[in-house]
Amino acid sequence: MGQEYAKQVTQEMGAYPDSSVQRYVRTIGLRLAKASERPSLPWSFTVIDDPQVNAFALPGGPIFLTRGILTHMNSEAELASVVGHEIGHVTARHSVQQMTRQQLFQVGLVAGAIASDKVAQNLGLLSTGLGILSLKYGRDDETQADALGFRYALNDGYDVRQMVDMFRILQRISGGGSRIPEWQSTHPDPGNRIEATEARLRRVTVPLDGKKVGRPEFLAVIDGMIFGDNPRQGFFKDGRFNHPDLAFSIDFPSGWQTVNQVSAVAGLSPQKDAQLQLSLAGKGDPGQTLQQFLGQEGIQAGQARSTSVNGNPAAMAPFSAQTQEGQTLNGLVAMVSYGGNTYQLLGITAQPASAYSQAFQGFIMSFRRLTDPAALGIKPDRIDIVKVPRAMTLAQFNQQYPSTISIERLALVNGVADGNAPIAAGESVKRVINQ
Repeated sequence: MGQEYAKQVTQEMGAYPDSSVQRYVRTIGLRLAKASERPSLPWSFTVIDDPQVNAFALPGGPIFLTRGILTHMNSEAELASVVGHEIGHVTARHSVQQMTRQQLFQVGLVAGAIASDKVAQNLGLLSTGLGILSLKYGRDDETQADALGFRYALNDGYDVRQMVDMFRILQRISGGGSRIPEWQSTHPDPGNRIEATEARLRRVTVPLDGKKVGRPEFLAVIDGMIFGDNPRQGFFKDGRFNHPDLAFSIDFPSGWQTVNQVSAVAGLSPQKDAQLQLSLAGKGDPGQTLQQFLGQEGIQAGQARSTSVNGNPAAMAPFSAQTQEGQTLNGLVAMVSYGGNTYQLLGITAQPASAYSQAFQGFIMSFRRLTDPAALGIKPDRIDIVKVPRAMTLAQFNQQYPSTISIERLALVNGVADGNAPIAAGESVKRVINQ
C-alpha cells in the first residue's frame, strides 16, 4: 500500500528538480536505514517540491521530506535526526490513523463520494492533497520514533545534540493553509519531546565533541534552493490562477477552496459537492482527446461539440457517471488546445447538472492566455548562503545582506533566537533573496 501511495505523492506533489539535493538526502537516508532493524525494506527518500515544513513516512519504506523543511535546517546532523525519526516510524510499523482509500481520495470530490471508485481514476481527480498527508501519528508513536531516530543518528556518527536544535525550530513553526500540513500537526509533541531528547543525551556514554555536524556541507547543498511558494508553477490572486511557465490564467468562483499541485489545479465548492479541475491531457487534437475521455468505462457522454475558448481550439461535452454506490455524478468537460498542449477543464458535481452549470461554463470559458508582464516575470525567493567577513549580530547581517523575509523569520530559518544572535567571523549564514 505504501508503494502505491508513494507513486501518487510523487506524481501529484512533484519531486524537487535538483538531482544533487535528491542524491544527498537519499545517501544519508539509505545509510541510516541500512543500519536499522529493517535494512532489507525497499527504502526510498524523496524531497518534495513543497514549501511546507514537514516530513512523512509511508508503510514499507517510502520517506518524503519537503524542501520547506530543508530550508529550515542548518546542518546534516539536523537532517539525519529528522530522517532517522521517519525511519523509526517505518521500522516500528507505525500506521497512520485511518490510512484508507477513502482518506486518499478525500480531496478528489467530497466525503468519499467517489472514494474507491474507478470513476475517480478515469476522471483524473486529485487524490493526495488533503488526504493521507493530513493524518497523524499517535503521541506514543512519536516518542518511539524520537528514540529510534536518536539511536540511528548516534550510531551513524552524528552529533545528536543537533536533534534538540531541530525540534526547537519545528516547535516554533506554526501551521499554515497549504496542500501539506506543517510538522507539528502531523507529528504531535508527546508533551516532553525536547526534555526526553535531552535526557537521552545525558545517557550517552561516548563523547559527542567531534561527532559529525556537517553544517558547511549541508548549507552548500541548499544554497540556491527555492524558499516558500514557487510562483513559476502557478499562483492564485483574487480567485484567478496564473501559471507563468505555461502562460495561461483561469478563474475559480469566489469562495471555492483551491489547491495547486503538479498534476492539476482544482477547486472545491463551499458546499463540498462540486469540483473544478484543470490538468494536462497530452498534446492531441481536442476533439479526439475528448472522445477518449468520454469513451472511458463508467462515463455516459452527452452531445459533444467543437468550440473555441478565447480563440483557442476546443471541444466540449456534458457527461454523467455512476459510482459503485449507485450515485450519479454530473459534469462538463472541455479539451482546449493552447501553447502546444491540450488541457482538460473539468467540472463535476453530485448535484443535478443545472446546479453548477453556470459555474462550470464560466470556469471553462475563463481559460485564456496570460499577458500580465508582472505575472509572467515573477520569480521565486531562494536561499542564499553568505560567509560573513567579520563578527556581527543577525540584525547587522540583515542590514548588510538584506532578505525578503522579516528578521523574525530570518532568525527562525537560521536556528537562532532573534536579531541579537551573534555571528562569528567566517560563519555561513542563510538569507532569502529574489533576483
